[in-house]
Amino acid sequence: MAQSNYIFTSESVSEGHPDKVCDQISDGVVDLFLAQDPYARVACETLATTNRIVIAGEVRGPEGLLKEIEGVARDTVKAIGYEQDGFHWKTAEVQCYLHAQSADIAVGVDAAGNKDEGAGDQGIMFGYACRETDDLMPAPIHYSHRILKSLADARHGGVKELGPDAKSQVSLQYIDGKPVRATSVVVSTQHADGLDQEAVREIVRPHVLKVLPEGWMCDEAHFYVNPTGRFVIGGPDGDAGLTGRKIIVDTYGGAAPHGGGAFSGKDPTKVDRSAAYAARYLAKNVVGAGLADRCTIQLSYAIGVSHPLSVYIDTAGTGRVDEEKLSDVLRQLMNLSPRGIREHLKLNRPIYARTAAYGHFGRTPDADGGFSWEKLDLVDELKRAF
Repeated sequence: MAQSNYIFTSESVSEGHPDKVCDQISDGVVDLFLAQDPYARVACETLATTNRIVIAGEVRGPEGLLKEIEGVARDTVKAIGYEQDGFHWKTAEVQCYLHAQSADIAVGVDAAGNKDEGAGDQGIMFGYACRETDDLMPAPIHYSHRILKSLADARHGGVKELGPDAKSQVSLQYIDGKPVRATSVVVSTQHADGLDQEAVREIVRPHVLKVLPEGWMCDEAHFYVNPTGRFVIGGPDGDAGLTGRKIIVDTYGGAAPHGGGAFSGKDPTKVDRSAAYAARYLAKNVVGAGLADRCTIQLSYAIGVSHPLSVYIDTAGTGRVDEEKLSDVLRQLMNLSPRGIREHLKLNRPIYARTAAYGHFGRTPDADGGFSWEKLDLVDELKRAF
Protein backbone atom coordinates (compact mmCIF):
# COMPACT_ATOMS: atom_id res chain seq x y z
CA MET A 1 0.00 0.00 0.00
CA ALA A 2 1.33 3.45 -0.91
CA GLN A 3 2.36 5.70 1.96
CA SER A 4 -0.18 8.50 2.49
CA ASN A 5 1.60 10.72 5.04
CA TYR A 6 5.12 11.78 4.10
CA ILE A 7 7.46 14.61 3.09
CA PHE A 8 8.59 14.81 -0.53
CA THR A 9 11.25 17.11 -2.01
CA SER A 10 12.02 18.38 -5.51
CA GLU A 11 14.62 20.82 -6.79
CA SER A 12 14.90 23.19 -9.73
CA VAL A 13 17.74 25.19 -11.26
CA SER A 14 17.60 28.55 -13.01
CA GLU A 15 18.32 29.47 -16.61
CA GLY A 16 21.76 30.63 -15.46
CA HIS A 17 22.78 27.31 -13.93
CA PRO A 18 25.79 25.96 -15.89
CA ASP A 19 23.96 22.85 -17.12
CA LYS A 20 20.92 24.91 -18.12
CA VAL A 21 23.11 27.33 -20.06
CA CYS A 22 24.26 24.32 -22.07
CA ASP A 23 20.72 22.95 -22.51
CA GLN A 24 19.56 26.28 -23.88
CA ILE A 25 22.45 26.55 -26.33
CA SER A 26 21.88 22.99 -27.56
CA ASP A 27 18.17 23.60 -28.03
CA GLY A 28 18.94 26.90 -29.75
CA VAL A 29 20.98 24.91 -32.26
CA VAL A 30 18.04 22.51 -32.76
CA ASP A 31 15.78 25.49 -33.46
CA LEU A 32 18.32 26.98 -35.87
CA PHE A 33 18.30 23.83 -38.00
CA LEU A 34 14.55 23.20 -37.83
CA ALA A 35 13.82 26.79 -38.81
CA GLN A 36 15.64 26.16 -42.11
CA ASP A 37 14.69 22.50 -42.60
CA PRO A 38 11.81 20.98 -40.56
CA TYR A 39 13.27 17.52 -41.18
CA ALA A 40 16.84 18.27 -40.13
CA ARG A 41 18.48 15.84 -37.74
CA VAL A 42 20.31 17.26 -34.75
CA ALA A 43 22.06 15.69 -31.76
CA CYS A 44 23.89 18.60 -30.16
CA GLU A 45 25.88 18.60 -26.91
CA THR A 46 27.34 21.70 -25.25
CA LEU A 47 30.03 22.15 -22.60
CA ALA A 48 30.57 25.48 -20.89
CA THR A 49 33.35 26.52 -18.54
CA THR A 50 35.30 29.69 -17.76
CA ASN A 51 34.93 31.87 -20.89
CA ARG A 52 34.69 28.85 -23.17
CA ILE A 53 31.79 27.12 -24.92
CA VAL A 54 32.31 23.86 -26.82
CA ILE A 55 29.56 22.52 -29.10
CA ALA A 56 29.75 18.98 -30.53
CA GLY A 57 27.50 16.32 -32.00
CA GLU A 58 25.91 15.11 -35.21
CA VAL A 59 23.63 16.88 -37.67
CA ARG A 60 22.01 16.37 -41.05
CA GLY A 61 20.55 19.40 -42.72
CA PRO A 62 21.56 22.82 -44.05
CA GLU A 63 25.30 23.42 -44.37
CA GLY A 64 27.32 26.55 -43.75
CA LEU A 65 25.76 27.44 -40.41
CA LEU A 66 28.97 27.74 -38.39
CA LYS A 67 28.67 31.50 -37.85
CA GLU A 68 24.99 31.19 -37.03
CA ILE A 69 25.75 28.45 -34.49
CA GLU A 70 28.29 30.68 -32.78
CA GLY A 71 25.67 33.44 -32.81
CA VAL A 72 23.14 31.14 -31.13
CA ALA A 73 25.61 30.46 -28.33
CA ARG A 74 26.43 34.13 -27.78
CA ASP A 75 22.82 35.29 -28.03
CA THR A 76 21.72 32.63 -25.54
CA VAL A 77 24.34 33.64 -22.98
CA LYS A 78 23.49 37.31 -23.48
CA ALA A 79 19.76 36.69 -23.00
CA ILE A 80 20.45 34.80 -19.78
CA GLY A 81 22.45 37.79 -18.55
CA TYR A 82 26.09 36.71 -18.29
CA GLU A 83 28.43 39.69 -18.59
CA GLN A 84 31.04 38.66 -16.02
CA ASP A 85 34.82 38.56 -16.25
CA GLY A 86 34.82 34.75 -16.10
CA PHE A 87 31.88 34.21 -18.47
CA HIS A 88 30.78 36.90 -20.93
CA TRP A 89 28.60 36.49 -23.99
CA LYS A 90 30.89 38.71 -26.07
CA THR A 91 34.34 37.45 -25.09
CA ALA A 92 33.85 33.73 -24.41
CA GLU A 93 35.58 31.47 -26.94
CA VAL A 94 33.09 29.37 -28.92
CA GLN A 95 34.28 26.16 -30.57
CA CYS A 96 32.01 24.08 -32.82
CA TYR A 97 32.64 20.41 -33.61
CA LEU A 98 29.29 19.40 -35.11
CA HIS A 99 29.67 16.86 -37.93
CA ALA A 100 27.51 14.76 -40.24
CA GLN A 101 25.16 12.16 -38.81
CA SER A 102 26.31 8.55 -39.04
CA ALA A 103 25.04 6.80 -42.17
CA ASP A 104 24.48 3.67 -40.07
CA ILE A 105 22.02 5.55 -37.87
CA ALA A 106 20.36 7.24 -40.83
CA VAL A 107 19.66 3.97 -42.67
CA GLY A 108 17.87 2.54 -39.64
CA VAL A 109 15.83 5.63 -38.89
CA ASP A 110 14.83 6.91 -42.33
CA ALA A 111 11.70 5.77 -44.13
CA ALA A 112 12.45 3.71 -47.26
CA GLY A 113 10.18 1.72 -49.56
CA ASN A 114 7.52 0.03 -47.44
CA LYS A 115 9.47 0.74 -44.24
CA ASP A 116 8.15 3.60 -42.11
CA GLU A 117 10.51 5.89 -40.26
CA GLY A 118 11.97 4.17 -37.23
CA ALA A 119 12.77 5.38 -33.74
CA GLY A 120 16.04 7.29 -33.43
CA ASP A 121 17.19 5.05 -30.58
CA GLN A 122 16.05 2.33 -28.24
CA GLY A 123 14.82 3.24 -24.79
CA ILE A 124 11.98 3.78 -22.36
CA MET A 125 10.11 7.02 -21.78
CA PHE A 126 7.65 8.02 -19.08
CA GLY A 127 4.86 10.55 -18.84
CA TYR A 128 3.01 11.56 -15.68
CA ALA A 129 0.17 13.76 -14.50
CA CYS A 130 -1.61 14.26 -11.18
CA ARG A 131 -4.14 16.56 -9.54
CA GLU A 132 -1.77 18.33 -7.13
CA THR A 133 -1.69 21.59 -9.13
CA ASP A 134 -3.80 23.31 -11.78
CA ASP A 135 -1.29 22.33 -14.47
CA LEU A 136 -1.55 18.67 -13.35
CA MET A 137 2.05 18.52 -12.13
CA PRO A 138 3.56 17.32 -8.84
CA ALA A 139 3.51 20.24 -6.39
CA PRO A 140 7.17 20.20 -5.21
CA ILE A 141 8.68 20.64 -8.69
CA HIS A 142 5.90 23.08 -9.66
CA TYR A 143 6.74 25.46 -6.80
CA SER A 144 10.51 24.97 -7.15
CA HIS A 145 10.31 26.12 -10.78
CA ARG A 146 8.08 29.07 -9.97
CA ILE A 147 10.31 30.44 -7.23
CA LEU A 148 13.26 30.59 -9.63
CA LYS A 149 11.18 31.99 -12.47
CA SER A 150 9.99 34.77 -10.17
CA LEU A 151 13.58 35.60 -9.20
CA ALA A 152 14.65 35.57 -12.87
CA ASP A 153 11.80 37.89 -13.85
CA ALA A 154 12.89 40.30 -11.10
CA ARG A 155 16.51 40.15 -12.27
CA HIS A 156 15.55 40.79 -15.89
CA GLY A 157 13.31 43.57 -14.62
CA GLY A 158 16.22 45.43 -13.07
CA VAL A 159 17.04 43.91 -9.68
CA LYS A 160 20.82 44.25 -9.99
CA GLU A 161 21.58 42.44 -6.74
CA LEU A 162 20.67 39.06 -8.28
CA GLY A 163 22.88 37.00 -10.58
CA PRO A 164 21.79 34.46 -13.21
CA ASP A 165 22.83 31.26 -11.40
CA ALA A 166 20.36 29.89 -8.85
CA LYS A 167 18.87 26.70 -7.38
CA SER A 168 15.75 26.00 -5.36
CA GLN A 169 14.46 23.05 -3.36
CA VAL A 170 11.02 22.65 -1.84
CA SER A 171 9.97 19.96 0.66
CA LEU A 172 6.23 19.49 1.08
CA GLN A 173 4.31 17.61 3.74
CA TYR A 174 1.63 15.26 2.40
CA ILE A 175 -1.34 14.18 4.49
CA ASP A 176 -3.65 11.52 3.06
CA GLY A 177 -1.65 11.79 -0.15
CA LYS A 178 -2.22 15.52 -0.63
CA PRO A 179 0.32 18.37 -0.16
CA VAL A 180 -0.60 20.71 2.70
CA ARG A 181 2.46 22.86 3.49
CA ALA A 182 6.19 23.36 3.01
CA THR A 183 8.41 21.91 5.71
CA SER A 184 11.55 23.52 4.26
CA VAL A 185 12.56 25.78 1.40
CA VAL A 186 16.12 26.14 0.09
CA VAL A 187 17.17 28.88 -2.33
CA SER A 188 20.75 29.52 -3.40
CA THR A 189 21.19 32.47 -5.73
CA GLN A 190 24.17 34.23 -7.20
CA HIS A 191 24.35 37.82 -5.96
CA ALA A 192 26.29 41.04 -6.26
CA ASP A 193 29.51 41.35 -4.33
CA GLY A 194 29.09 43.14 -1.00
CA LEU A 195 25.66 41.74 -0.11
CA ASP A 196 25.54 39.72 3.09
CA GLN A 197 23.49 36.58 3.58
CA GLU A 198 20.66 38.31 5.41
CA ALA A 199 20.25 40.91 2.66
CA VAL A 200 19.95 38.15 0.05
CA ARG A 201 17.46 36.34 2.26
CA GLU A 202 15.18 39.39 2.32
CA ILE A 203 15.41 39.75 -1.47
CA VAL A 204 14.40 36.11 -1.92
CA ARG A 205 11.65 35.92 0.72
CA PRO A 206 8.82 37.74 -1.15
CA HIS A 207 9.33 35.55 -4.21
CA VAL A 208 8.82 32.41 -2.13
CA LEU A 209 5.79 33.87 -0.37
CA LYS A 210 4.27 34.92 -3.68
CA VAL A 211 4.60 31.44 -5.15
CA LEU A 212 3.55 29.18 -2.27
CA PRO A 213 -0.16 28.99 -1.39
CA GLU A 214 -1.19 31.11 1.58
CA GLY A 215 -0.23 29.51 4.85
CA TRP A 216 2.20 27.02 3.27
CA MET A 217 5.46 28.82 4.13
CA CYS A 218 7.83 26.89 6.38
CA ASP A 219 9.12 28.32 9.68
CA GLU A 220 12.18 30.56 9.70
CA ALA A 221 14.48 27.82 10.97
CA HIS A 222 13.83 25.80 7.82
CA PHE A 223 14.02 28.65 5.31
CA TYR A 224 17.55 28.36 3.94
CA VAL A 225 18.97 31.06 1.65
CA ASN A 226 22.55 30.71 0.40
CA PRO A 227 23.51 28.27 3.18
CA THR A 228 27.23 28.61 2.34
CA GLY A 229 26.95 32.34 3.08
CA ARG A 230 28.35 33.64 -0.23
CA PHE A 231 27.55 33.03 -3.91
CA VAL A 232 29.22 35.70 -6.05
CA ILE A 233 31.12 33.51 -8.52
CA GLY A 234 28.55 31.48 -10.43
CA GLY A 235 27.57 30.00 -13.75
CA PRO A 236 30.13 28.18 -15.91
CA ASP A 237 32.93 30.22 -14.32
CA GLY A 238 32.18 28.57 -10.98
CA ASP A 239 31.22 25.10 -12.21
CA ALA A 240 31.42 23.55 -15.68
CA GLY A 241 28.10 22.80 -17.38
CA LEU A 242 26.99 20.04 -19.74
CA THR A 243 23.85 19.41 -21.78
CA GLY A 244 21.47 16.83 -20.37
CA ARG A 245 22.47 16.64 -16.71
CA LYS A 246 19.21 17.95 -15.24
CA ILE A 247 16.75 15.33 -16.45
CA ILE A 248 14.79 15.17 -13.19
CA VAL A 249 14.52 18.96 -13.02
CA ASP A 250 13.26 18.86 -16.62
CA THR A 251 10.46 16.38 -15.84
CA TYR A 252 8.65 15.60 -12.58
CA GLY A 253 11.15 16.32 -9.83
CA GLY A 254 11.48 12.65 -8.95
CA ALA A 255 7.75 12.15 -8.33
CA ALA A 256 7.50 9.82 -11.34
CA PRO A 257 9.85 7.34 -13.03
CA HIS A 258 12.34 8.52 -15.65
CA GLY A 259 13.65 6.54 -18.59
CA GLY A 260 17.09 8.14 -18.36
CA GLY A 261 17.24 10.03 -21.65
CA ALA A 262 17.79 13.78 -21.79
CA PHE A 263 15.73 16.07 -24.02
CA SER A 264 17.78 19.13 -24.95
CA GLY A 265 19.84 19.16 -28.11
CA LYS A 266 17.74 16.47 -29.81
CA ASP A 267 15.47 16.89 -32.82
CA PRO A 268 11.99 15.29 -32.51
CA THR A 269 12.92 12.06 -34.33
CA LYS A 270 14.72 11.15 -31.11
CA VAL A 271 12.10 9.33 -29.04
CA ASP A 272 13.97 10.25 -25.84
CA ARG A 273 12.32 13.60 -26.39
CA SER A 274 9.23 13.15 -28.56
CA ALA A 275 7.90 9.99 -26.89
CA ALA A 276 8.36 11.53 -23.43
CA TYR A 277 6.30 14.48 -24.66
CA ALA A 278 3.66 12.08 -26.02
CA ALA A 279 3.52 10.15 -22.75
CA ARG A 280 3.00 13.37 -20.77
CA TYR A 281 0.33 14.48 -23.27
CA LEU A 282 -1.63 11.26 -22.89
CA ALA A 283 -1.24 11.09 -19.10
CA LYS A 284 -2.35 14.71 -18.72
CA ASN A 285 -5.44 14.13 -20.86
CA VAL A 286 -6.34 11.01 -18.86
CA VAL A 287 -6.23 13.00 -15.62
CA GLY A 288 -7.85 16.02 -17.25
CA ALA A 289 -10.73 13.83 -18.40
CA GLY A 290 -11.32 12.68 -14.82
CA LEU A 291 -10.45 9.06 -15.60
CA ALA A 292 -7.79 9.02 -12.84
CA ASP A 293 -6.25 11.32 -10.24
CA ARG A 294 -2.75 10.10 -11.10
CA CYS A 295 -1.48 8.50 -14.28
CA THR A 296 1.93 7.15 -15.28
CA ILE A 297 2.52 6.01 -18.86
CA GLN A 298 5.60 4.16 -20.10
CA LEU A 299 6.48 3.77 -23.79
CA SER A 300 9.36 1.68 -25.14
CA TYR A 301 11.07 1.67 -28.54
CA ALA A 302 13.81 -0.06 -30.54
CA ILE A 303 16.08 1.85 -32.92
CA GLY A 304 14.81 1.69 -36.48
CA VAL A 305 11.43 0.21 -35.44
CA SER A 306 8.41 2.42 -36.06
CA HIS A 307 5.91 1.11 -33.51
CA PRO A 308 6.29 1.17 -29.71
CA LEU A 309 7.25 -2.18 -28.21
CA SER A 310 5.02 -1.59 -25.19
CA VAL A 311 2.50 0.85 -23.75
CA TYR A 312 2.12 0.57 -19.98
CA ILE A 313 -0.38 2.52 -17.88
CA ASP A 314 -0.54 2.79 -14.08
CA THR A 315 -3.18 4.92 -12.37
CA ALA A 316 -1.91 4.06 -8.87
CA GLY A 317 -5.29 2.87 -7.67
CA THR A 318 -6.98 6.16 -8.60
CA GLY A 319 -8.35 5.02 -11.97
CA ARG A 320 -12.06 4.99 -12.72
CA VAL A 321 -11.76 2.87 -15.87
CA ASP A 322 -10.09 -0.39 -16.84
CA GLU A 323 -6.39 0.27 -17.54
CA GLU A 324 -6.19 -2.32 -20.33
CA LYS A 325 -9.10 -0.72 -22.15
CA LEU A 326 -7.59 2.71 -21.50
CA SER A 327 -4.37 1.58 -23.18
CA ASP A 328 -6.32 0.43 -26.25
CA VAL A 329 -8.25 3.70 -26.42
CA LEU A 330 -5.07 5.82 -26.19
CA ARG A 331 -3.49 3.83 -29.04
CA GLN A 332 -6.57 4.57 -31.15
CA LEU A 333 -6.51 8.28 -30.34
CA MET A 334 -2.81 8.78 -31.09
CA ASN A 335 -0.39 7.07 -33.47
CA LEU A 336 2.60 6.41 -31.22
CA SER A 337 5.12 5.82 -33.98
CA PRO A 338 7.87 8.47 -34.13
CA ARG A 339 6.27 9.94 -37.24
CA GLY A 340 2.79 9.80 -35.69
CA ILE A 341 3.93 11.60 -32.54
CA ARG A 342 5.67 14.35 -34.50
CA GLU A 343 2.69 14.91 -36.76
CA HIS A 344 0.10 14.83 -33.96
CA LEU A 345 2.00 17.27 -31.75
CA LYS A 346 3.50 19.20 -34.69
CA LEU A 347 7.02 18.88 -33.35
CA ASN A 348 9.00 19.70 -36.53
CA ARG A 349 9.16 23.38 -35.63
CA PRO A 350 11.72 25.62 -33.89
CA ILE A 351 9.99 25.48 -30.50
CA TYR A 352 12.65 23.98 -28.24
CA ALA A 353 14.92 26.69 -26.80
CA ARG A 354 12.04 27.90 -24.61
CA THR A 355 11.69 24.43 -23.06
CA ALA A 356 15.26 24.27 -21.76
CA ALA A 357 14.71 26.11 -18.45
CA TYR A 358 11.98 25.82 -15.78
CA GLY A 359 10.72 22.44 -16.96
CA HIS A 360 9.42 20.86 -20.14
CA PHE A 361 6.08 20.05 -18.52
CA GLY A 362 3.41 22.04 -16.69
CA ARG A 363 3.82 24.92 -19.13
CA THR A 364 1.17 26.88 -21.05
CA PRO A 365 0.79 25.93 -24.75
CA ASP A 366 1.98 28.72 -27.05
CA ALA A 367 0.12 30.10 -30.06
CA ASP A 368 2.97 29.04 -32.39
CA GLY A 369 2.79 25.40 -31.26
CA GLY A 370 5.25 25.45 -28.40
CA PHE A 371 4.38 23.07 -25.56
CA SER A 372 1.72 21.40 -27.72
CA TRP A 373 2.02 18.33 -25.48
CA GLU A 374 0.41 20.35 -22.67
CA LYS A 375 -2.91 20.68 -24.49
CA LEU A 376 -6.01 18.97 -23.13
CA ASP A 377 -7.58 18.40 -26.54
CA LEU A 378 -8.21 14.67 -26.07
CA VAL A 379 -10.40 15.12 -22.99
CA ASP A 380 -13.75 15.04 -24.79
CA GLU A 381 -12.82 11.99 -26.87
CA LEU A 382 -11.63 10.14 -23.78
CA LYS A 383 -14.85 10.89 -21.95
CA ARG A 384 -16.89 9.64 -24.91
CA ALA A 385 -14.86 6.44 -25.05
CA PHE A 386 -15.93 5.56 -21.51
